[in-house]
Amino acid sequence: HLILGATDTSTVTLTWVICFLLKNPLILEKVKEEISTHIGKERFISESDVNKLVYLQAVVKETLRLYPPGPLSAPREFTEDCMLGGYHIKKGTRLITNLWKIQTDPNIWLDPLKFKPERFITTHRDVDVKGQNFELLPFGSGRRICPGISFGLNMIHLTLANFLHSFEIFSKPNETIDMREALGMTNEKATPLEIFVKPSLSSNYYESHVNVKKAF
Repeated sequence: HLILGATDTSTVTLTWVICFLLKNPLILEKVKEEISTHIGKERFISESDVNKLVYLQAVVKETLRLYPPGPLSAPREFTEDCMLGGYHIKKGTRLITNLWKIQTDPNIWLDPLKFKPERFITTHRDVDVKGQNFELLPFGSGRRICPGISFGLNMIHLTLANFLHSFEIFSKPNETIDMREALGMTNEKATPLEIFVKPSLSSNYYESHVNVKKAF
């Protein structure tokens, strides 16, 4: 469970982000423009730079809304009899929340199944994923919220920013990206994502990056 929570969730999220960006080239271009504006082409992206990349964060948030790493929450158990939504729930009943259904509720989200990162800069700019806004709960909420939420988000944002900063990405010609999900512990893509990448910066950038890695 620790491995699934620490690695699979980040990998799964990054895979879906890349899928959405390739399916929406205008959004991809907007993300790259934001990176170019705030970072330029001569240096690495550091963790402190991520706060400037507002649109990139919105892209990640919208991906987590549509493809949460765990579409169903971990089970909860009622500790006492209670009424919930007009239903009598007995003590000991277990509840598994359908997070995907909440996060695509048409009563809350306009065009709920469409990929629109802008919603987190406009209509839903005050909604975050840290368990206090119950319309968006990809990491859960309450005492059982994912303990690695801060680390996970930092890892996803920094990895994605550096990847898009360093490379141009392309889908295979005449091939539609498969957005089907596989059944499993995490919300994995049903088929492997295969893309083309090419360097987008000067060779000095990559040589410096290799030298930094060797130094550590």
